[in-house]
Amino acid sequence: MLYGINVEYSIYILGFYMILTAVTLMIQYTEYRKDNKDTGTIYSEDEDTRKRWQHYQENEDFFALWAHQIKTPIAALTVLLQEEDLDIAASRQELLKIEGYVEMALGYTRYENMGNDLVLESQPLDQLVKNVVKKYSTMFIYKHLSVQLDHLEYHVLTDEKWFSFVLEQLLSNALKYTTQGGIHIYGEEDSDGLCVIVQDTGIGIRKEDLPRVFEKGFTGYNGRVDQKASGLGLYLCKGICTKLGHRLSIESELEKGTRVMIRLQQDRLLSTDLTKM
Repeated sequence: MLYGINVEYSIYILGFYMILTAVTLMIQYTEYRKDNKDTGTIYSEDEDTRKRWQHYQENEDFFALWAHQIKTPIAALTVLLQEEDLDIAASRQELLKIEGYVEMALGYTRYENMGNDLVLESQPLDQLVKNVVKKYSTMFIYKHLSVQLDHLEYHVLTDEKWFSFVLEQLLSNALKYTTQGGIHIYGEEDSDGLCVIVQDTGIGIRKEDLPRVFEKGFTGYNGRVDQKASGLGLYLCKGICTKLGHRLSIESELEKGTRVMIRLQQDRLLSTDLTKM
């Protein structure tokens, strides 16, 4: 829908949305601090108060980082719009990045209560993957990367929206760190069930960083060099997969690429599990 309207108007709409979200959060946070300061309970040892205080601090940290990260594509798009010969392809890439950051923010705000927003149904895996790949098709073309889809003729028990969110984050990461070659998405079936694999020919991940890639806010060496990583995408993917009954793991070799594996253990996902989310 965003690509169907004028690019400049899209920026105004997204900018207004981001400002409104940030202002709302800051007002809530300020009121919370004021209320606790007035009542003298800000330093209370009460467990519930401590958890709420930690929650507000985490939200503040997230949106501060999010605002910092999203400024880069907005600034780049602003420069592109000022050029006499508008580069439509480059503008769409920056718009896609902005859209991705907005979706991440929405996913983060809904993540804690995702148990109330789950619709588990049998979904065609190939269609889920194709929809996500289609969304990023312009980026594949822009970066001259190939995409290969194999062995995806399965039906999986999952939530369409949340599983697609995970695929989008994984594909976005693969595209971000892959400059040549391409991305291969395929399924493998064994005695443990079905494994969906997203494999790229990117720069890879350092061996010492692999154990921490799912930690909240961890960006590793690649993130420090790139200066565009938030350290939140894989953290959300891991948590979402856990709540869906799937397992997420990563294998990588520096300068050779990365394999991200989603293990779908459908038979272990029971209705009683949903009450624990």
